[in-house]
Amino acid sequence: MEIISVNVGIPQTIIYKGKELDTGIYKSPVSSPLHVSKVQLDGDGQADLVNHGGADKALCVYCEEHYAWDHKLDRNLTWGAFGENLTVRGLLEEEVCIGDTYQIGEAIVQVSQPRQPCHKLAKRHDVADLAVQVQDTGFTGYYFRVLQEGIIPVQPEVALVAKHEAGVTVAFANQIMYHDQSNLEGIERILAVEALSASWRESFAKRLVKLQA
Repeated sequence: MEIISVNVGIPQTIIYKGKELDTGIYKSPVSSPLHVSKVQLDGDGQADLVNHGGADKALCVYCEEHYAWDHKLDRNLTWGAFGENLTVRGLLEEEVCIGDTYQIGEAIVQVSQPRQPCHKLAKRHDVADLAVQVQDTGFTGYYFRVLQEGIIPVQPEVALVAKHEAGVTVAFANQIMYHDQSNLEGIERILAVEALSASWRESFAKRLVKLQA
């Protein structure tokens, strides 16, 4: 398990097809220690606070292994290209579980949900269906909530503190959210994980009510 890069960026306004768009998806690598609070890294920010950021989504994580997207996008990608705060290696969606906790520097973090790719990712790279492509492949990344605030040093190490006993992987949650939407047993299994973010809990709870009606 490695952290390849720590990336931050404040919201900015860009022009996309003649229209203004406020976005915090532009992140760049940093080379200094940063404090992480319960909601974000110092020097970071989100433009859409309804769908991004907050306690359940304090840190966005993306896997270095998925940077093969540069071949599909026909360009070289720099760390932070997917709007992630932490570019990691060896922490894939098929292995990482909701509720897993890790130590990064002084901070203790916990996996809360898969990352839901949005239209701003597509606009950043000017690929209309990129968010759907990322969603369909399962190469989504995921979010950490911060259980213990602290300093994340330059070139931080990451250490597993505890695996969640339920074993609900990020990949499994993605599968049930997007591809196996009527799987009652799967939905109930995910909802049983107390560490699941509030937004995904609400989505799955609503779906469960409809399926049981």
